[in-house]
Amino acid sequence: MAFGSFQDQGSSQSPQPMAEINTTPLVDVMLVLLVIFIVTAPLLTHGIRIDLPKASSTVNAEEPDTVTLSVDAEGRLFWNDQLLAEADLPATMARTAARNPQPELHLRADHETRYQRLAEIMSMARTAGLTKLGFVTDPSRPATPPVP
Repeated sequence: MAFGSFQDQGSSQSPQPMAEINTTPLVDVMLVLLVIFIVTAPLLTHGIRIDLPKASSTVNAEEPDTVTLSVDAEGRLFWNDQLLAEADLPATMARTAARNPQPELHLRADHETRYQRLAEIMSMARTAGLTKLGFVTDPSRPATPPVP
């Protein structure tokens, strides 16, 4: 922004604009914003007293039904701690998926069980229509380090 000067108009020098940044307008705007925020900040934390209606309800004590599928180190299957043949697993899962409400399938496996086996069981459960699947672990047992 160039301002006029009191120099002689007839001089050979052409008037030069100011090369400095004028920070006064910036400071003015910032001070105005600061004052606005100081005034409005207490209004933002002010709450309105409303007398809300009271409602009482009982906690639903009904826990979801669970089914446990266990796989031991030899690969045998146990459905709710009862030995189950491999051929009967898809039909048993399908019957469980048809129940209403659908129970949760808790999968317990020995730590020596290969992941491939667990992936096959999870695939069978998905194919049968079971949507709720959980893994049961033993938190008191530390994780074993990988074998090199």
